[in-house]
Amino acid sequence: MTDAPLNTASAFKAAHASAYAEGPPRLVPGFASLHRMTSMLLAERVPARGKVLVLGAGGGLELKALADDHPGWTLTGVDPSADMLRVAEQIVAPHAARVRLYEGYIDDAPPGPFDGAACLLTLHFVPREQRLGTLQQIHRRLVPGAPFIVAHISFTQDEPERSMWIARHVAFSGTPPANVESARQAIATRLSILSPEDDETLLRDAGFSGVSLFYAGLSFRGWVGYA
Repeated sequence: MTDAPLNTASAFKAAHASAYAEGPPRLVPGFASLHRMTSMLLAERVPARGKVLVLGAGGGLELKALADDHPGWTLTGVDPSADMLRVAEQIVAPHAARVRLYEGYIDDAPPGPFDGAACLLTLHFVPREQRLGTLQQIHRRLVPGAPFIVAHISFTQDEPERSMWIARHVAFSGTPPANVESARQAIATRLSILSPEDDETLLRDAGFSGVSLFYAGLSFRGWVGYA
């Protein structure tokens, strides 16, 4: 990204990265189904030999899911964490000939053009003031009409509902009682969470059309839009 870097690189150090694959299936409702829906929605428009960009690809789980489903696709993954990318490299090893990994932010991604893009469980790490620019950078790397799939934490920012959703998020994650309050504080202060209405507005402001909700799992939302 053009402005200050995200804190994801420092957040995902080696120890965390090595255990990452265990986290999302436990933290994200319907995690495997989210990957299946992403694969399906992309495939509606991405050709059999298409090129797909994945922003926030460290860990490699969505890269593996997409590569497993679509043997003709070439996948480009971008992530600011070298440790997470090393984990991704191991996870996608069977598909190494079709996967390219880049350390950095969206500005460090190849210009494309790509036939589709995905950004899963990532944008809540991007500060609000950088969110629109990030989405615009994704949009300009896509061919006209290409699908973009995005999913992350998104809930109302009005109180008391905001605090209620944070509590629900922590409860679903199975956080030990002794750590509940610190977990709530971390989510409230360290993540950049927008309301679903603001998320949709930013997608449209970035140039995406046909924006529609396809996934809702407790504190997470997912949309599909088209370049």
